[in-house]
Amino acid sequence: MWDEEQQVRKRGALVWVLGAICAAAVIAAAWDWYRAQHQAASAEQAVHAAAPVPAAVNAAPQIAHPLAQAGGAEALPALNDSDQVVTDSLIGVLGKQPVTQFLVPENIVRHVVVTVDNLPRHKLAAELRPLKPTPGQTLTASQGAITTLSSSNFERYAGLVRVISACDVKSLAVVYERLYPLFQQAYEDLGYPGKYFNDRLVETIDDMLQAPEVAAPIQLVQPKVFWEYADASLESRSAGQKLLIRMGPANARLIKAKLRDFRAEIVKNK
Repeated sequence: MWDEEQQVRKRGALVWVLGAICAAAVIAAAWDWYRAQHQAASAEQAVHAAAPVPAAVNAAPQIAHPLAQAGGAEALPALNDSDQVVTDSLIGVLGKQPVTQFLVPENIVRHVVVTVDNLPRHKLAAELRPLKPTPGQTLTASQGAITTLSSSNFERYAGLVRVISACDVKSLAVVYERLYPLFQQAYEDLGYPGKYFNDRLVETIDDMLQAPEVAAPIQLVQPKVFWEYADASLESRSAGQKLLIRMGPANARLIKAKLRDFRAEIVKNK
């Protein structure tokens, strides 16, 4: 379902999920898809809905995919004061223009962690987006009673996909590992004591890699107020998979390739 897209144009769509999971384009798609899919609950409600009841406080993380080097030699700032170091680190890898163009510069690490955690679910926390929304409105095409997602809609993500295609995954992985303690803290603060964020990141990547390649035209239906995929097997998929589908086959293939490369960098216990 899509809502709010014609009602509001909120600012706020990862180069860090590109960096953290190389899925920035997916998140850029996520926010206009979310606006078109869900009545906005508050950000706090979205976070608490996704978070489990905390386990034992101070429990040691059970790690399936340990990072080879989690944390650098230099001291990191406090999580709440980390936006500048994260922004500067991304600029060092991606360049200033892409970071300025796409990144929402507040609460970057916390928003990345919430997004990564929510992508394998069916809803995303709209107010906790680390990237700005994709310009323009979702484009559809109609022929008689049949409405489809216009192939022209895929072109809206071209700029972001170009950034991802040029991304040096190894360098981004180095930045991620250096700043990893911030991500781990944000994940535990979200309600996951005893859990390891990199494991969730790998789970999210693996889920997104399962997204089917759907040839256009992709048919839509409007059972009530908002649009849905006509194919129930598509509509029932995770938010991350539906976002890749929404971006179109060519864009999705590029994103998946970067996801595989990034996964290989952050999974060292092969």
